[in-house]
Amino acid sequence: MKGLNLTLTVLALMALVSCSDTYFKEDKIFAGGVYVTAKQLNDGKSVYTEYCMPCHGVKGDGMGTSAKGLQVPPRNFTLGQYKFGKVVSGELPHDEDFYAIIKKGLNGTAMLPWDLQPQQLFNVVQYIKTFAPQKWEGADKKLGDVIVVGKDPYGTAHEDSAIQRGKEVFHVVAQCWTCHRAYVSHEELSQLSQKINGKPVTEFDPDMYHVKLQPSDYDYSSMPPEYTYDQVRSANTVEELYVRLNAGVGGAAMASWKGVLQDDEIWAVAHYVKYLMDMKRTPGRAKFLNDIELANKK
Repeated sequence: MKGLNLTLTVLALMALVSCSDTYFKEDKIFAGGVYVTAKQLNDGKSVYTEYCMPCHGVKGDGMGTSAKGLQVPPRNFTLGQYKFGKVVSGELPHDEDFYAIIKKGLNGTAMLPWDLQPQQLFNVVQYIKTFAPQKWEGADKKLGDVIVVGKDPYGTAHEDSAIQRGKEVFHVVAQCWTCHRAYVSHEELSQLSQKINGKPVTEFDPDMYHVKLQPSDYDYSSMPPEYTYDQVRSANTVEELYVRLNAGVGGAAMASWKGVLQDDEIWAVAHYVKYLMDMKRTPGRAKFLNDIELANKK
């Protein structure tokens, strides 16, 4: 009897696997003319089930069994909205953007690096697209233009001037502190405004030294990073920060600065933000922030 029960159990599991392996019956064409066979989609479903489903859920809606315990919610793939592509936010990313996130992970989240083979990467990315068919399916769907990283106009030789210029753009031109926080004293902000706008700042936002909670398209609000303390999700280098400033963060309050700021200004902000990021877990961070506070008390 035990042998019979075991046999029936094995047969049931084989039937389940068989059904899973043939979930997709037809080939598909996704945005950018990416042709995918039914077998590749079924293989991608298997990879997703093994590695991704616990967090992102059976339906790809970010409601997996492990999602409840995560401070940063897993991505809801059904929206067809992606935060960290190498395209302007709102446009469809390229497969290479998905590969980069899967292989590198996302700083400060439960999205760890995954060591998948090239064919596994391709298959699982195509399967993920099936959660948002209205965005992806059809030869008429277009991918966004890839943001190309050109030559850094500052480089290491002029890093100090890049940081100074980035500080000016961050605080006065782009006013990034309205979402993040300010990293200069009242007096220095006024001086920077005088230099760039020809007039000083006379009234100061009482929340200028606080990070502000921001809405998003993901049914939850999020806090922008405090650069001297938090990890930046998708960027560790000046070049990666340059891409993120150009692209923005899809579905979040971080809009694309491409075409709004000059290219050299975006590079400068990237250098300045990297300078702030490098203070994390250093004795210099406390002194840097304390000096701002002391200057405001004078």
